[in-house]
Amino acid sequence: MNKKNSKQLIFLSIIIFSIGIYKVIPSIENYFKPTNNEVITDGSLLSVHYLDVGQGDSEFIELPNGENILIDAGEAEYGDTVSKYISSLGYSEINYLIGTHPHADHIGGLSTVINNFKIDSIYMPKAVTTTTIYENLLDTIANKGLSINTGKSGVSLIDTADLSVNMIAPNSSVYDDLNQYSIVLMIRYKNNKFLFMGDAGTVSEGEITSDVSANVIKVGHHGSSTASSASFVKKVSPEYAIIEVGANNTYNLPKETIIKRWESVGAKVLRTDESGNITIISDGNNIEVK
Repeated sequence: MNKKNSKQLIFLSIIIFSIGIYKVIPSIENYFKPTNNEVITDGSLLSVHYLDVGQGDSEFIELPNGENILIDAGEAEYGDTVSKYISSLGYSEINYLIGTHPHADHIGGLSTVINNFKIDSIYMPKAVTTTTIYENLLDTIANKGLSINTGKSGVSLIDTADLSVNMIAPNSSVYDDLNQYSIVLMIRYKNNKFLFMGDAGTVSEGEITSDVSANVIKVGHHGSSTASSASFVKKVSPEYAIIEVGANNTYNLPKETIIKRWESVGAKVLRTDESGNITIISDGNNIEVK
């Protein structure tokens, strides 16, 4: 082979190699599993973070369409904790912020979160209380030029073939107990369903007419016996029952009878007082617990 032909062969090899790299590089991300601090943008996973906020509730949800949802933010002291967690995932904007009901252990940290992030929309039930925490939250919302959308059964945030986010409670407009006003959210991603009960008790459970069967449930009212009726537990029959509760709390929650009730239908009970933050990831067909 002469030098001219040798140079042509080397040049041709470089071109072929370059084309091969060009084809591989755009898809190389598909081979790497996102870490906990990476924002999932490939549109294939639903990640639900059940946050340890002591004797309170907070869930941050990364949707497979690139949007996100924050449900509650614990007591006021946990506002920074929730904010830092969301920021660590790479977010500066919250698409849907939901305050399930106006109890301090659910909405206390929301004012801090609202001040720290761009908020697209806010949903709360029409339940009024005169606490300073609630009034401060209303002031924070107003000061940022935001308004509150009424959260109740029948409200749909997203409704597509593969992904739906719907409120299935509250179903009444007047209750004696603020807990019963809790917004109950059902998220369906392909063949997987996630149910979020807030502090909804047996009264609200009995009013829900929607299908409540789910792979994962955030158990109502921190595992209290005021929620999780036997009939409701049987209807849900989840693989996992998540209880958000503070360690050594004075309420002696969760109740052992409620833990056994969920276990009796085959659910694995996970608790934030024992496990800290809990993350469950779904590809629409399979779920993985972290």
